[in-house]
Amino acid sequence: MDEVAGAIADPVRREILAMLRERRMSAGQIADRFAISRPAVSRHLRVLRESGLVHDDLTGRQRFYRLDPAPLARLAQWLSPFVHHEDPAATWEGRFDALETEVYRTRREHRQQAKPGEPATATRREHRQQTKPIEPAAAEGRRPATNEREERSA
Repeated sequence: MDEVAGAIADPVRREILAMLRERRMSAGQIADRFAISRPAVSRHLRVLRESGLVHDDLTGRQRFYRLDPAPLARLAQWLSPFVHHEDPAATWEGRFDALETEVYRTRREHRQQAKPGEPATATRREHRQQTKPIEPAAAEGRRPATNEREERSA
């Protein structure tokens, strides 16, 4: 993996890899695309070949190079945890939301399965509705006041 990382550290070698991604090319075709000497391109190709990123085939007097993406895949797999790092706070928030959903689902199922005459588990809203304070007028058996004038006259 260190050889692969070192090989792709150079911009010329990265450009060679980009060219070979599309098709195989001869050393001469690759060298023609750069403003550096052919021996310099040959050294870059040797580094790429030693790292396993390219393979060469000798056809007659020409050497053709082709890309082998497998070493890049191993490097990408190693880098993946750094690139796709999740925010711990967001992860916990999602887990708590899922827990809350599961609690409410379980409560709903218990209410649906409760037999007549047995107390069912109440939701927060149902519990608040069941424990509302009784208005004083209702406690005395009178009709509750609907506005201030009725309240004063009572």
